[in-house]
Amino acid sequence: MRLPLPLVALLLAGCAGDAPPGASSPTTPDPPATARAAPRAIAPPPSAAVAPPRLEPARCPAGAAPDCTAHTGVVLTVESDDPDGDGDLHVIATGGSVSGPGVTVFDVSRGLRPARDPRPGDRVTGAGPVHRGSFGQRQIEVTTFRVARVAT
Repeated sequence: MRLPLPLVALLLAGCAGDAPPGASSPTTPDPPATARAAPRAIAPPPSAAVAPPRLEPARCPAGAAPDCTAHTGVVLTVESDDPDGDGDLHVIATGGSVSGPGVTVFDVSRGLRPARDPRPGDRVTGAGPVHRGSFGQRQIEVTTFRVARVAT
């Protein structure tokens, strides 16, 4: 099932107000001190020790519009079939705060689309001016966009 881009961004942004890990809420009492276990270091499996793919971060060129911004993140989801029919690609990535807390949406025009659309887990970087999308969300209208694929 595919969720519309703005819905995904809103769902992810809704998580930003949650209490930090370890913080108690008014309805949940803290466990007794004797019940807390000491933290343990867990070694990652050998396959998880693979370094993330190298990706040269995109930058706004000198003299770019004042609303130009650049971001690098990990792909959460992709909207390959654009509902308005202009052939662009929408990529929602972690980090930044362009579209919501911890979420950035890249709007990639047809001419800048990579040969293969990125997949969740791939790293992406893009730069360009920030504009409002068709649903009112803030997104980077990229003038530079690159993808680093994760090994599958």
